[in-house]
Amino acid sequence: MPDVLTIGEAMAALRAERPLHLGGALHLTVAGAEANVAIGLSRLGHRARWVGVNGADEFGRLILRTLRAEGVDVSHAAVDEHAPTGLVIFEPRVADLVRVGYYRSGSAGSHLEPRHAAAALEEGARIVHLTGVTPALGPGPRAAVEAAVRSSALVCLDVNHRSRLWSAHEAATVLRPLAQHVDVLVASDDELALVCPPHARRESERVEALLATGVREVVIKRGADGAEVFTATGSTSRPAVRVPVKDTVGAGDAFVAGYLSGILDGLGIPDRLERAVTTGAFAVAAAGDWEGLPFREELDLLRAAPGSTLR
Repeated sequence: MPDVLTIGEAMAALRAERPLHLGGALHLTVAGAEANVAIGLSRLGHRARWVGVNGADEFGRLILRTLRAEGVDVSHAAVDEHAPTGLVIFEPRVADLVRVGYYRSGSAGSHLEPRHAAAALEEGARIVHLTGVTPALGPGPRAAVEAAVRSSALVCLDVNHRSRLWSAHEAATVLRPLAQHVDVLVASDDELALVCPPHARRESERVEALLATGVREVVIKRGADGAEVFTATGSTSRPAVRVPVKDTVGAGDAFVAGYLSGILDGLGIPDRLERAVTTGAFAVAAAGDWEGLPFREELDLLRAAPGSTLR
């Protein structure tokens, strides 16, 4: 049985060196919120399993090859012979602003259905990790997430709102009912409203409403200001780890991987948060969604003085 089961879409990713209208080289890699979390957990020494649907194409083979190479179990991944693997393009626009374009309409990943995850859910996991990206992809993925949140495992949901996939109103309509079945809910401070009753206006009211529905831990990501966790007994916060920022894409997934790793290791909330902000810092200090994520033995690297050489 794996420690963590993640369910969602992984895509081929093209990273541009400069604005697309100027042409230039594109670097091919892999991306996807749930896959990023699975890789992050595997590097930290946990047994991670990813379930999704890829196309019968070279992009799909790249995804499976990459996940296997990172130690992620893909034994329940499916292949759709009639749909292509999704594609995402990252384009640096100005300063550290990155523009993201999706080519995932009709993709194999959007054909995910409850049956694809049924066997993996039956085999079980200590934690089932889901995101708000997957139900935005269509009725099949939405149904798969709705089935997964009823797992007997600890369920973690990262809101992860993508405005290019669905509106805030559409997201709230789907995510509010899902939140009632979640043990650990993760959201940035501007996403919290999407999982709370409309009458809850202030952050304190929203947190209180979520805890009242049965959510055990409300984890709020505050970007450069760190993160805070709310439970029925109080709150705990941690500042962000200060590092030179190269790429913020994937930082939230890295944070989640660190937090779930802390849960799996039996750490208290302060130490879970410390690990989460540390893995998030590794992500923003390196280019790519997951490439810079740390292995367990590297978690203390950021404590070294800037410019240090490790000999």
